[in-house]
Amino acid sequence: MSGAMKFNGYLKVRIGEAVGLQPTRWSLRHSLFRKGYQLLDPYVTVSVDQVRVGQTSTKQKTNKPTYNEEFSATVTDGQQIELSVFHDTPIGYDDFVANCTLHFQDLLRSAGPSDSFEGWVSSCLKEKLEPGSSLNE
Repeated sequence: MSGAMKFNGYLKVRIGEAVGLQPTRWSLRHSLFRKGYQLLDPYVTVSVDQVRVGQTSTKQKTNKPTYNEEFSATVTDGQQIELSVFHDTPIGYDDFVANCTLHFQDLLRSAGPSDSFEGWVSSCLKEKLEPGSSLNE
């Protein structure tokens, strides 16, 4: 992304909640309830340019977790934020559920003169998650 605006400064991200999370086919591979409704043990990771800057706590047995957790980082030449949702599994690697990439350039453009952005990122997540899912940042 040459010529893209880069962010330099203090970043504070608040993960509010996720709604409508659904297990992926992969996460159901060992489940006895493949066709039924399955609750997740989800957590969210926050990364800036592929460097993790935060991870929420795991919420047990829910597809609509509420976090209200904040993460802060000093960013130099940042291009994007990635929010990823995982299902915490008891054995082996945690199962990927969904992700969303937000470009600083787009956030700064929508922030206007306030120098801050606050809002739902559902338009980004609907492309990545099952229909009807979203994450409140």
